[in-house]
Amino acid sequence: MNKAGFVALIGRPNAGKSTLMNWILGEKIALVSQKANATRRRSNAIVMHKEDQIIFVDTPGLHQAEKLLNQYMLEEALKAIGDCDIVVYLAPASDKLSYYEKFLEINNQQRKHIIVLSKIDQISQADLLKKIGEYNQYSDQFEALIPMSVTKNVGKNDLLDTIVKHLDESPYLYNPEDLTTEKMRDIYKEFIREAIFDNISDEIPYESDVLIDKIDEESPVEHIRATIIVEKESQKGIIIGKGGSAIKRIGKNAREKIERLASKPVYLELFVSVKKGWTTDKKFLSDLGYEW
Repeated sequence: MNKAGFVALIGRPNAGKSTLMNWILGEKIALVSQKANATRRRSNAIVMHKEDQIIFVDTPGLHQAEKLLNQYMLEEALKAIGDCDIVVYLAPASDKLSYYEKFLEINNQQRKHIIVLSKIDQISQADLLKKIGEYNQYSDQFEALIPMSVTKNVGKNDLLDTIVKHLDESPYLYNPEDLTTEKMRDIYKEFIREAIFDNISDEIPYESDVLIDKIDEESPVEHIRATIIVEKESQKGIIIGKGGSAIKRIGKNAREKIERLASKPVYLELFVSVKKGWTTDKKFLSDLGYEW
């Protein structure tokens, strides 16, 4: 019998969870940004490792929840911990141990977890050994500690092998040919959001979101119409830019990402709409796909 199960990727904001998931999958499906708290909802990647199936669940970073949207994001991470078979806690090698200690407090269900010590290429060997020693004081809490570097392509197979050891025997939960359980419109939405994060500075990316209005996949050129939602008129002007320069950059950036995944030409139409207070409007957040 093969093994199969769910693995939650957990960590602080901007720890690199989405980057890790894309790297393991070998395909970009999750939003990646240098800015913290870019991921807002759970998303799944289906990874076949030898004869076993691992469903990785990307999650928002663990952070203090103040706004309604942030409360939703934290709840998504906590639900993933509760629903998974095992947790992968992602700890950049330069992080203070206090982030992990906070995770231990949150993990009150005592869900089994593996520590991935990531970005090891950014510290010296001596500092790496010192950091491993710091985590080892909690060795009774975790199943394994795996040093990893996405940049240097180090640690992937060690992680996958270790995860499989802790999964139960099970038939495949999804078609092995599939990459994700996500709908394409949700992935396209995230690519447009990523383009906003890449091209617009300050708080505007955090006060914006995207509605996919229409997708026409039938023609040789995929036609996508989407609306960028912002909270203020001034933000609308910045998203559009002088002479439409900013929205053209966003559209070009997003279109290129979508075309790589869709493997076909894409015509992307972007519009901007102001919805005051949308981040505190539970009904509108539900319309955007944030379901409690």
